[in-house]
Amino acid sequence: MDGICTLGNDYVYDQVVALLNSIEAVLGSDFPVCIYPYDERTSQLAAFIADRPQVQIYQDSVSMEKWDRFAKRAWDTHPTAFQRWEAAGNNGYYRFGTHRRYCAFDGPFDRFLYMDADTLLLKDIQFIFEQLEQSDCVVYDFQHKDLTHVYDVNSEKLTQVFPQTRLETEIFCSGFHASKRDFFPAETREQLIESLQSGDAEVLYPMAPDQTLLNYMMMKSGAKICNFALTLPKEQKTGNSATSPHFVWRDKTLYDHDKPLTYLHYIGISSKVFKKVCAGENLDFPYREVFLHYRYLHNPQKCPQFSGKPKPYNAPPNLMQRALKKLGLTTQ
Repeated sequence: MDGICTLGNDYVYDQVVALLNSIEAVLGSDFPVCIYPYDERTSQLAAFIADRPQVQIYQDSVSMEKWDRFAKRAWDTHPTAFQRWEAAGNNGYYRFGTHRRYCAFDGPFDRFLYMDADTLLLKDIQFIFEQLEQSDCVVYDFQHKDLTHVYDVNSEKLTQVFPQTRLETEIFCSGFHASKRDFFPAETREQLIESLQSGDAEVLYPMAPDQTLLNYMMMKSGAKICNFALTLPKEQKTGNSATSPHFVWRDKTLYDHDKPLTYLHYIGISSKVFKKVCAGENLDFPYREVFLHYRYLHNPQKCPQFSGKPKPYNAPPNLMQRALKKLGLTTQ
């Protein structure tokens, strides 16, 4: 069985709702979806999917504990990760729940497409599942143009672990990838840990922990990775990131020079922004109308009504906000 999975909790409720609605709009109300819990805060999501039998919240505690343990063992091998995380104001493992996406390798689907909560599905993805007949991992992004958020480019060992040609063609964004169940059995996981312990760990980029580790897992295990951003003809491929300013929203479809996007990824936009907008705050962010369309797909009357000129979502704090933050009186 094929299915789509995501990672979430109640903190990203609005984004998960928008994603689920987009999947339903494109693939129908019967297409199966699995939500891997970032943590135990999922009661609001559980209430939302109560009347959606095709959607489930993953409940396999043995699987989740297995991948939690694997991620901890992997990061325990890194020479500087904990110092960097502490310098960034974090105690212990950084953004640890993001590794729960690896549960997809145990999950309910024989073949799965993983989509981050800050994405929207805009087009049928049967071509991605079909590609899994020839590949172990299928992606569609342009992360290969920027290694810095996947591996530590300052590590002299990086090109010893992976040739430059592979680094230029195989790395990918972990927010949208397809693969197969049981691709990382116990023996493979143990081999990966041993390789990290033997010195490979220094090539990992600690500030994107799930992404760097997943790339390492795929590349080190010799997975056959297909990136449609590299294989599709120029006249067929599109962008996918909300950082691209030229997409056009018309007829309930987002176009890149008249080519419909497969998905949209709101990269770099904090979850706080989506929460504030859904609470009625008039913040502008790229392709806001697309997000709101799907967030309130089944209850458009509840969509916030804004008046006046919106404020940029990434506007620098004013003097008062900076003073309050310095005094510890605000988290904004």
